[in-house]
Amino acid sequence: MGSAAIDLAYTAAGRYEGFWEVSLNPWDTAAGVLLVEEAGGRVTNFSGGSFDIYQKAILATNGLVHDEMIRILSLTESAAGSAAG
Repeated sequence: MGSAAIDLAYTAAGRYEGFWEVSLNPWDTAAGVLLVEEAGGRVTNFSGGSFDIYQKAILATNGLVHDEMIRILSLTESAAGSAAG
C-alpha cells in the first residue's frame, strides 16, 4: 500500500497474516515492529534471525505463519540467486 508502517499495523491488528519488504529505513519500521511484537507476532530478518532496525529487510507475521514465510522467502532468494548466477 506504500507504507510499511500501516502494513505492520495491519499485521499487528490481524488484517494481514504476514508482511515482508526490502529497502526500508528505521523510520519505516520502528513503530510497526513494536506494534507487531506487542500483539504477539514475530518480527525477524528473512532467515529468521533477530531483526535489526538498521537492516533493510523485514519479515513480520502473526507468529502462526512465520516459519512457512521464511521457507517461501528462502526459496525465492535461492531462485533469484541461481537466475543471477
